[in-house]
Amino acid sequence: MGDILHALPAVTALRQAHPGWVIDWVVESRWKALLAAEGSTGRGKLSYCCAPNPQQPVVDHILYAATKEWRKAPFSRQTVHEFQALRQALRDGAYDATLDLQGAIRSAIIARMGCNRRRIGEAEPRGKAAAWLSTDLVRTHGAHVIEQDLELAATIAGDELTPMRPWLPVDPAAETWADRLIPNPDSARAILVNPGAGWGAKRWPVERYAAVARHFAERGFQILVNSGPGEEPLAAAIVKEAGSAALALHCSLAQLIAVTRRVTLAIAGDTGPLHLACALGRPVVGIYGPTDPSRNGPFGTRFKVLRSPESRRDHTRYDAPEAGLLTIQPANVVQAAEELLYPEKALETAPESCA
Repeated sequence: MGDILHALPAVTALRQAHPGWVIDWVVESRWKALLAAEGSTGRGKLSYCCAPNPQQPVVDHILYAATKEWRKAPFSRQTVHEFQALRQALRDGAYDATLDLQGAIRSAIIARMGCNRRRIGEAEPRGKAAAWLSTDLVRTHGAHVIEQDLELAATIAGDELTPMRPWLPVDPAAETWADRLIPNPDSARAILVNPGAGWGAKRWPVERYAAVARHFAERGFQILVNSGPGEEPLAAAIVKEAGSAALALHCSLAQLIAVTRRVTLAIAGDTGPLHLACALGRPVVGIYGPTDPSRNGPFGTRFKVLRSPESRRDHTRYDAPEAGLLTIQPANVVQAAEELLYPEKALETAPESCA
């Protein structure tokens, strides 16, 4: 989810610069809602003077790669069938170029399947072997991954692309659902809390999220607690602590997009829902530990990042929270949130434990 949201500003800028181009995207099916609303009939043929189709604003066609399932059963009949179907669809596309914005070996293989002409990727990708499968290696200079993706996308036609807010689809059914949850978004006092993360080392303790949630619940804010599959106990613990003002969200990705559009603030670690809030222009408090916020942090919105000077970049998937992450206290998060909620009252200095 985070990789897609980091890539979307570059592809949106590319779409705006070249509305007549065919731009397709290969993605896992569970992330389709980031590119198209349910029931969308396609982007349509738009010109410079036309607004994008809100239900599918950026891409023409979405192709699916179930890479997670394929790794579990690489030689099963279903995996072989799906892999061959994707390869045929990519060949039928007759693409002039493919753009590998993930920099993983699996994305580089899919790019190789899709084009024998230009395969554009980073000179130093996240998966080093991915560079072997690219024809055009781009040495990027931006600090943030969004800036790096813009440099890659600019290589296709030599454009001067600048960061812009990504176009995310509008799903009418999801919007109706979110309107019932937050009926007056212009006057809403709703805070989205996301306690989960991709692995334990990035996960700030749930009891500290609960303390922050309770603080704002007592001050009249509606607390919405999002959780991914398997993270429901984290949300339940926060709701129990925060009381009747808190609600655990049980929603689809399309509904999460719709409700995030309406919140006053989002609080989370380095995880997809944090990057979704940034993409939608919502203020965010990012709680960071082993990952580097200069590369993967909030971007393109008002934000506060909390990270201990003790934290060092480490993508090892440890189960326990990283030591530097544990130095961040609920009071630090409350202060950062209040500086965003009440900028006129912001303090001039941040706590020493925050970077």
